[in-house]
Amino acid sequence: MTTTAEHLDPVLRDLASVLEQIPDERSHAPTPCSDFDLTDLRAHVVGWLTAFTDGYASPDGQCSDADRVQVHGSGAEQVVALADRLAQSLPDGITRPLRIGDSAMPGDMAASMILWEYQVHGWDLARASGQEWQPDPDGLAASLAFAPGMLTPDFQGEGKPFAPSVPVADDADPLTRLVALSGRDPHWRA
Repeated sequence: MTTTAEHLDPVLRDLASVLEQIPDERSHAPTPCSDFDLTDLRAHVVGWLTAFTDGYASPDGQCSDADRVQVHGSGAEQVVALADRLAQSLPDGITRPLRIGDSAMPGDMAASMILWEYQVHGWDLARASGQEWQPDPDGLAASLAFAPGMLTPDFQGEGKPFAPSVPVADDADPLTRLVALSGRDPHWRA
């Protein structure tokens, strides 16, 4: 059985490849994540990956401040280094709470949230820059099982962190279902 950490590592490495291939002239292009253009979304994913990795590496599980992270170049090298560090920290870190500010969540739950978030933000970045994005189907299935528990009315809807779910066909592929569940229009084009 594949663990969340094993699903997450290839997603992060694919994300680094997507970041590396975003043309400079597209840096302020819109993304399916309506709050962010490509530059802002790049900063968001690198900043939060740094914060989460710091939390898993910390004995007390405390995440660092994502807003203080500076993206260097495309951010791809940072993501690869963070993926390496996270792979080392996650086995122990997943057993204790991950602390974000004054809040905490079980480490294994946080890892599932990170997998889901980076599958969707990888799609956002790839779609906005005209690239392919196809995470492993088993990892997508894990996120499809996890995400509905996080997408409560407190977090999903107009003016909330996640837009309302977008209806898709029952037989839609797992990635389409996941991005639609997460409030993205699967047909969004740059």
